[in-house]
Amino acid sequence: MSSRVQLALRVPDLDASVAFYTQLFNTEPAKLRDGYANFTITDPPLKLVLIEGSAGEATRMDHLGVEVETTEAVHTATTRLSEAGLTTDVENDTTCCYAVQDKVWVHGPGQEPWEVYVVKADADSLAKQQGSTCCAGAAESDTDAKEPAIAGGCC
Repeated sequence: MSSRVQLALRVPDLDASVAFYTQLFNTEPAKLRDGYANFTITDPPLKLVLIEGSAGEATRMDHLGVEVETTEAVHTATTRLSEAGLTTDVENDTTCCYAVQDKVWVHGPGQEPWEVYVVKADADSLAKQQGSTCCAGAAESDTDAKEPAIAGGCC
């Protein structure tokens, strides 16, 4: 696998969204768990993540990402992004969205959260570990903080 872009959406009806994206991309979910689904789409190369939100709310972007093949690729991205002057937030061996991952987070100019990550193993839990930015939900920025909270943030 080479790297691929990830799009994580927070959806109000997971079952309806899974049905829609199964038809749209002509593929079944690669992972389907309580409140969570992901699709590994070959054409176009995309990791589509669906995270169950609140019933009745509109679907919204949760976060964006780039899935890479190795931890070394995450470290390389961390160095490159830091040297470019971006604030990075590194998480190693974090359990998030039913996977064990190494990742680095940055924010775009509109505060959109991006992660560069590698999936190291499957996990039995959607919930974030203590101190992780994973699965934070619709986190709002702390008005006293210099960096915004990461919305969503898992995959």
